[in-house]
Amino acid sequence: MSSRADGTGDELPPDEAEARGLALLEQTGAAIVAGVAREGPGWAVANVERLLDAWGAAAPGARARALEAAPAAGRTATERVVESLQVLLQLDPGEQRSTPLEVVRTLYREPTAVLADAGVPDVVRDPFAERSWPEDRYGLVPATLGDLGDPDLGPLHLAWGMAKAAVLRARARRASS
Repeated sequence: MSSRADGTGDELPPDEAEARGLALLEQTGAAIVAGVAREGPGWAVANVERLLDAWGAAAPGARARALEAAPAAGRTATERVVESLQVLLQLDPGEQRSTPLEVVRTLYREPTAVLADAGVPDVVRDPFAERSWPEDRYGLVPATLGDLGDPDLGPLHLAWGMAKAAVLRARARRASS
């Protein structure tokens, strides 16, 4: 048996590599869910405040209503995303058709509604962002999980992806032997 120290699990028999990958998927998935639950509400509020400040033209009443609505929007967005993450992460890795980051990127929806209700005009976005997230009028879609406010979330997504790949590789090795 070859010995690779790259963490892929290829040095292990397929059953052990799969079990190790599944355990890591569970750990990283739980940490991602906990991080999103912790950071999502504040992320939404901070982005509503940031855009209201940047625009600077909101009528005082509209600004006050937006700032008052932002915490509830953040909680609603976070609850929706956490539920979607839990559904995704309960699926077998071979059945997962998206990633945690794809799910988390939908957090923009509720803060967008708050900003639109306040009359904040759309921001100028680059063509890639416009094509990829046409409904993200304010450029809120997080590029990484770390953008939610906890830089440790970004590497968790990478570890989750590596664990999923290890599980799928182990299954492919077992099927080919």
